[in-house]
Amino acid sequence: MAAAIDWIEPEWPVPSRIRALVTTRQGGVSQGPYADLNLGTRVGDDLQAVTENRARVRARLPSEPIWLRQVHGVEVVQADIVVGEPAADAAFTGAPEVVCAVQAADCLPVLVCDRRGTRVAAAHAGWRGLAAGVLESTVAALSLPPADLVAWLGPAIGPRAFEVGTDVYETFTTADPETATAFQPVRDGKWLADLFALARARLSRAGVGEVFGGGLCTFTDPARFFSHRRDRVTGRQAAFIWIAGR
Repeated sequence: MAAAIDWIEPEWPVPSRIRALVTTRQGGVSQGPYADLNLGTRVGDDLQAVTENRARVRARLPSEPIWLRQVHGVEVVQADIVVGEPAADAAFTGAPEVVCAVQAADCLPVLVCDRRGTRVAAAHAGWRGLAAGVLESTVAALSLPPADLVAWLGPAIGPRAFEVGTDVYETFTTADPETATAFQPVRDGKWLADLFALARARLSRAGVGEVFGGGLCTFTDPARFFSHRRDRVTGRQAAFIWIAGR
């Protein structure tokens, strides 16, 4: 019997018609460094295994997810009209049962919806995307007052594991000196960065006041999560969000 998929269901105050799920690495058929539930097709895993893994996930979703070719940028696509697998790092929709999806293995998946449950979005936010403005672009694409939006932060490399250099530190603190609090110095030219805090700061600057989640560290939990920083050769988990049909 196949192992059950280990799902994470966000806890956030949104309408019941908003549905969201996040996978871990448990419940698939991939082997080796990709074990078990790798959903990434561009990481070197056997494509037949990935196809089976995606089919298992698809069984819990209302439609085939809109997969993105993520490039650590700021491009946001409208999931209900997109064709193929676009180069983008976020997707949004207002159409029922259209599933927005992002993959990650240390980068931060961010889910967003409005309080009335009329639009949803998923964004892939590593440090490059955060610095470039992927969350601001996602908020803008929803075309709603930012104060009406709610966000949830998924699993990512945590603040005790994400060591960065001067380039990353200066990229954020030059643009916003207050983000210096998201960095803890560890030695000359090296800091521990808090992706969750950086994402909250970016969302706050974009006008999103209610942000939930955060705190699940991919790097320090190898039994549950893929981590590129930890393992280099590894799989991808994914975050999904959609509006249930009326």
